[in-house]
Amino acid sequence: MSESELPVLTRVMDGVGIMTLNRPDKFNCISTGLMDGMSAAIEAFDNDPSVRVILLNANGKTFCTGADLDEVMAARQSEAAIKAFIGRIHAVFRRLETSPLPVVVAINGLALAGGIEMMMACDVAFAAQSARIGDQHAQYGLIPGGGGTQRLPRLVGLRRALDLMYTNRWLDAAEAERWGLVNYVVPDEALAEAALDYCRNLAGKSRAGLAAMKQLSRQGLEISPSDGLALEEAEVPGGLMGADVAEGLAAFQARREPDFA
Repeated sequence: MSESELPVLTRVMDGVGIMTLNRPDKFNCISTGLMDGMSAAIEAFDNDPSVRVILLNANGKTFCTGADLDEVMAARQSEAAIKAFIGRIHAVFRRLETSPLPVVVAINGLALAGGIEMMMACDVAFAAQSARIGDQHAQYGLIPGGGGTQRLPRLVGLRRALDLMYTNRWLDAAEAERWGLVNYVVPDEALAEAALDYCRNLAGKSRAGLAAMKQLSRQGLEISPSDGLALEEAEVPGGLMGADVAEGLAAFQARREPDFA
């Protein structure tokens, strides 16, 4: 299979593992092949000590418009096949959340249905000014199957989440930013470089420190506040004794930039 036929392309640049959805002729719809490619890419980046942050983007004019309906229709012939397809999506999106690396997503064009679910599993989101973000499931009698019913209320609140799912309307980038669905909105022509520059900045920080911040913050959403605080209290002393903190404090005293190996 040539590179142009691969559903997901990967490369490493300046400490950034770049994962690119590569089904532009299919609006980067979610297929088993695309899920397999994303899973392999995340695993490779997680195990590469030179990679400090993951950037997820997409080729073509659209980020992702949801599940590949040809594959969904084929899977509907068997309940076991449907369960396997949905389970695969859940597993890969969970991998984005549980990767020790920060995951940054750059949204161009449309992020709909499974596309919005994919972006919500990432840590930080950039959107082009022309991007449109929404959930299409209700239009076709479907239920969000990639974590949308759980992640969307946590990100934007219950009322906004239900409104977006009930009406299947599209948010423009500015409204998505106001809702907290995306962190940064940039001109279309600046999207790729803005997201990459942000990732390069993270790549210069402590991999262990960022991993701990991500783990504690995400685990804290799934437990009580008191348990979350206890988890932080238990984890931080070990981090303070680590090599990266020693380098950071030495750099501060010497008034230089830290060099986290």
